[in-house]
Amino acid sequence: MSYPPYPSHPPMPGAVTPLTAYPHPISPPPGHAVLAVSVNRGPYLVPAPTTSRFKVDGRAVPIPGEGTWHVAVPAGSHDIRYTDFMGIPVITTTLVAQPGALHHLSFRFGGWRNRVHDGYGTDVTRFGMWSNYSIMLVTLAVVGVLCCGGFGLVAAISTSP
Repeated sequence: MSYPPYPSHPPMPGAVTPLTAYPHPISPPPGHAVLAVSVNRGPYLVPAPTTSRFKVDGRAVPIPGEGTWHVAVPAGSHDIRYTDFMGIPVITTTLVAQPGALHHLSFRFGGWRNRVHDGYGTDVTRFGMWSNYSIMLVTLAVVGVLCCGGFGLVAAISTSP
């Protein structure tokens, strides 16, 4: 999968603050790289980006919603993740940021699995939790088997001579 070229927006004037999300392309400060983070809505009633938190090395970066956001990060190795509102990891990956480089990451909240892809479409997910819908289906199946099995056992015992 190839990504369409980004529109040629001039960077906004002024200093860029590291670990702050910008909705437009930015020039990295010296010794920093830029993450172009794309986030989809997911199949949920409430969009996944609004209920989850984007974190770089454990520090929260405020990304207000779906779309593409640009974040300046120091050069070096980083642990990048989306967590739910309680801090449980939903999607995690690692990245070695080169100074002055632009690194694309696409976080995809799906119906079955949550994944992250780089700018070339390669799956770079280190951990991708099953989606809420998958967890709900498995839980309902287990509860259904336990309940129906329990009722069946009680019915078998009560009807035996």
